[in-house]
Amino acid sequence: MGSRPIKFGTDGWRGRIADEYTFEAVRRCSHGFAVYLKEEEGPDQSIVIGNDKRFASDEFASTAAEVMAGHGFKVLLLKGATPTPTISYTAVEQQAAGAINITASHNPPGDNGFKVRDRNGGAIAPEGLAIIEANIPPTEENIPRIALEAGLESGQIRYHDPKPAYVKQIESLVDLKPIRNAGLKVLVDPMWGNGAGWFTELLTGGTTTVSEIHDERNPIFPEMTRPEPIPPNIDAGLRESLARGADVLLITDGDADRIGLGDEHGQFVDQLRVYGLLAYYMLEVRGERGPIVKTLSTTSMLEKLGEKYDVPVIQTGVGFKYVAPKMLEVDALIGGEESGGYAFRGHVPERDGILAGLYLLDMIVQLDRKPSELVELLFETVGAHYYDRIDTPLNPEKRQEYLASIELANPDEIAGLKVTGIVTQDGYKFNLEDGGWLLVRFSGTEPIVRVYCETTSEERVDPILQAGLKLVGIK
Repeated sequence: MGSRPIKFGTDGWRGRIADEYTFEAVRRCSHGFAVYLKEEEGPDQSIVIGNDKRFASDEFASTAAEVMAGHGFKVLLLKGATPTPTISYTAVEQQAAGAINITASHNPPGDNGFKVRDRNGGAIAPEGLAIIEANIPPTEENIPRIALEAGLESGQIRYHDPKPAYVKQIESLVDLKPIRNAGLKVLVDPMWGNGAGWFTELLTGGTTTVSEIHDERNPIFPEMTRPEPIPPNIDAGLRESLARGADVLLITDGDADRIGLGDEHGQFVDQLRVYGLLAYYMLEVRGERGPIVKTLSTTSMLEKLGEKYDVPVIQTGVGFKYVAPKMLEVDALIGGEESGGYAFRGHVPERDGILAGLYLLDMIVQLDRKPSELVELLFETVGAHYYDRIDTPLNPEKRQEYLASIELANPDEIAGLKVTGIVTQDGYKFNLEDGGWLLVRFSGTEPIVRVYCETTSEERVDPILQAGLKLVGIK
């Protein structure tokens, strides 16, 4: 009798530890990925394997290493919790065939995950994920393995320190000296995750001071329901930022590939505004040009910036499995999504919360403006935009009922705004006459329906969201 099937969602596979997420399941996933890589890249390749700070993540990483070594891969096992972007960059720097990352990113404490990356350090496209899934066996019987100690002794598995090469890469992308000497008071909330210590180490040596909270390993993630850099998980960090009089709060999620931003008043700067700021920074402050890649769930401010600076804006489905391949295809200047993940040209086509945080600090320094003033500057350029989303847990048995409800929806107006178009690229997006939108999307990794909106009037946000829930049939 086989085990339950493993399905890859938006960004790999995630499951509840000790239920579906087991050592046996990790071995099966590793086998499927090994078969895929040998077909795509050929034999005698190396692979990078890293992990986050969740329960038993290091042991799950070792389990994956044993299987990959059994398939003949030379395994670079990263010792200690490592940010996702660092793992991705290591795959490129070491010319590996790809990478495995044991992390559930922003999921609740009871989950863990299995992310896969290609030799470019980017997410694998849906077609590749489907092949990996097809290669996952129903049981672990006959999966080749080399025990960790034996692999270390033979050299088939070796521990690798990714930090020196990654830090050198970061220093080539952003001049840290002006930030170190700007006299900023920076508070960092790594959300008990892999981002702990990085900003402190990178910015030490000048008048800028960096302090951290939630910087130890604690897999139950106290003071938050999950390590996701959005309210209410960031509320404790915002309160501490205000109490300490910080100029800026930087928040990284559990595996440090996403960034959240708090301003000097202890107010959250939502992730759509952050994407607008980063795009403005690349175009105006750095003077760079190139395509912008965005998922359909993120800000329409990007289209306005694209028009102003004469650069194309390309929309994809939700997830970096769509963004990363498109960034490589068009040599994009920046790519990003609503979750707070942003990737940049000259680096890897992977979200990098550390680099994004440094770019935001550089923007503060170069323009000599506080975070709230940067938002005002952005709005002066593209107009004010307001955003929010509601995540609603779903009974899996009612998923088809909700899907049918939204599929049949064809409203002429939403919250008093005329619907100008409907996009069903990856979810159900209703474009509105003010340039805003409503999006209904069923999560690919959790039993959740997400209703998002962006609009040009703050008063319209809640009515639009409530209208979205009604279209699904929830209210």
